Amino acid sequence: MESTPVNWEALDALVIDFAKSENLLEESSVSSPLSSPNSSSSSVSLSSSSYHSRLIIRQIRRSLEAGDIDSAIDLLRSHASSILEDHRLLFRLQKQKFIELLRRGTIEDRESAINCLRTALAPCALDAYPEAYEEFKHVLLAFIYDKDDQTSPVANEWAERRRFEIAGLMSSVLRAHLHAYDPVFSMTLRYLISIHKGYCFHQGLLSPISDLTERLLLEERDPPATPQESSYEAPPFDEVDIQALAHAVKITRQGAVESLRFTRGDLFQAFQNELCQMRLDVSVLDELVREYCVYRGFIDSTLASSSGMQTPSKSLKVNQPESGCSSRNCSLEVDCSTSKHSDGEASISNTNVDASPENNTDVTSMQGTDVELRFAGEPMGSHEDCSTSGSHQPESSKVLRNRGNGTGERNKRKRWRGRHDDFGYVPDVSHNGCDKQVRGSSSKMSKEQQDDKYEILLGMKELASRGMAAEAVEEVNTMDPDFFVQNPVLLFQLKQVEFLKLVSSGDHSAALKVASSHLGPLAARHPDLLKPLKETLLALLRPNDHALVKGFPLFAIATSLQVAIGQRLGIEEPQLMKIIRATLHTHSEWFKLQMCKDRFEGLLRIDSLKEVNTSFLAATAVMSKSNGDSCTQASSQLTTSSNARLSEDGSSPSQVSSGDVVCDENAILKVMEFLDLPRADAIHLLAQYNGNAETVIQQIFA
Repeated sequence: MESTPVNWEALDALVIDFAKSENLLEESSVSSPLSSPNSSSSSVSLSSSSYHSRLIIRQIRRSLEAGDIDSAIDLLRSHASSILEDHRLLFRLQKQKFIELLRRGTIEDRESAINCLRTALAPCALDAYPEAYEEFKHVLLAFIYDKDDQTSPVANEWAERRRFEIAGLMSSVLRAHLHAYDPVFSMTLRYLISIHKGYCFHQGLLSPISDLTERLLLEERDPPATPQESSYEAPPFDEVDIQALAHAVKITRQGAVESLRFTRGDLFQAFQNELCQMRLDVSVLDELVREYCVYRGFIDSTLASSSGMQTPSKSLKVNQPESGCSSRNCSLEVDCSTSKHSDGEASISNTNVDASPENNTDVTSMQGTDVELRFAGEPMGSHEDCSTSGSHQPESSKVLRNRGNGTGERNKRKRWRGRHDDFGYVPDVSHNGCDKQVRGSSSKMSKEQQDDKYEILLGMKELASRGMAAEAVEEVNTMDPDFFVQNPVLLFQLKQVEFLKLVSSGDHSAALKVASSHLGPLAARHPDLLKPLKETLLALLRPNDHALVKGFPLFAIATSLQVAIGQRLGIEEPQLMKIIRATLHTHSEWFKLQMCKDRFEGLLRIDSLKEVNTSFLAATAVMSKSNGDSCTQASSQLTTSSNARLSEDGSSPSQVSSGDVVCDENAILKVMEFLDLPRADAIHLLAQYNGNAETVIQQIFA
């Protein structure tokens, strides 16, 4: 699990998109020069529309959970009046209103309850649905049975959980009606954690992140939105879609059919509907995102606190100091594009950090802070001089020394604002646990020390991400001469960058000197590095080919360096990074067991999170071995992989092989449907009976 490669740049984009989509960041007046005004305003408008719809849904939900049915109906009339045309939903709302009026217990409210029966509930009961009139007569018993009588025939009608059931149902209906789906990152976490839990249960493994996942993904689910009667005659759906949806979100086959009926056969919309019905603890999620953003340098923790940020939820571990992080000289701008499936999806390639125009006088500082986040495979701009020849060494040193000077640079970071628009939001917080952790952190280091350590951490990451490998190595050695002794693979990777830069610039003698002085000895001590060394030396045969340099995963190296230096300085990596590593690993292992490709990984950007430069994997494997002592026994258990085969193209195969028997896809689906089995079990059964589904079913029921 610890060695699972992750595209941290893709995760950065998803996290920033989530924070912007949920309006958790204070907007900066400085706009990105790389984004056109029209596209920017369009994306912000769409994002704001989705955010406003989600706010309305949450307000309606809270009104229903509090028993204020009139307020919920008023909001529905104002923002989604067509919902009230569905008499099934209107009947349930009016029935709950009747109960809530009786619950108040006053004579006036009792009269109001009788009036509600006459004018609203009875007319709705006539044509809501076949059982509605019987339910109407049954609820009348609430007049004579007390709400505290647990043995009464209407005890269920009196139960307050009815509020939460109807609140969840209305949320599901409104979400689909308004297309107000949660941001992609929120759905991705739900999905990955759900698969992680299922995989650990199936394999009998102890999850190393169970303390976080149990608090983050709740057991409760909102009731599904059911199709209207006119939708019941929908054409038959592809069995492949039905099974894919049922197994992806852990529902029955009939539940998957109903979900597809509701969306008129749109598989991806049905998937999003079901996924958003899983409940997340928003306070825990917000704190995970805030912690990650502070660690990555997107926001400033001091500004987050001064903007009204709540303390961490429950026993959530926050290893960063609350108020000790000076900022880089940058502002963060995200171009959030949308798709027809979700308003929260972001264009990952448009995430960028651009330098503030206010510090034009300090050219050296600008060189250290003008950072552009991009995929490892994207070319670097010609205006960026990432030479490792040593000409930038004084400037990079100056960058690291001067990063914490003054509050001007700190104010260039995004400010965390929290959910101030969501007035009904009350985070579930444990102040005692947080205070204890902050006091423990304060006892180890002063605020100034925290500032310095965070700035060193972000400075090293910045140098590495810019390709300034020689400068990064020298700064690290100045800080801690023993660091690369304990992290030789990181040194190898940085020297690889330096070598490739020198070859690209035509300085072959200096490149060979780097290879003989550093790369060769490191590969001699660590044989697993010999293959990456050979691949690196091939650059000498193609001196004019910049593909190796441009495609080298600078961002991944920068992140690895940040994590390693952070641990050295006593700054632990964010909990979110641990969750993503563990869940991506189990996602891959689960679909190896299922012997098929995940049909929804593109929609949730899981494929982007797994897009890591393959030439980089050999070195990271060595790194995981060198860091093996830090892995827990539970996490090492999760590295057990299945011997199941996956089709070469990665697509959902029409035929899947198990042993020497080739199983037809229709046979697999038939066994899965009739015997209610997971895909892998169905394939193994078919393999025992030469791929004949009828024989398998006959043997099971014989």
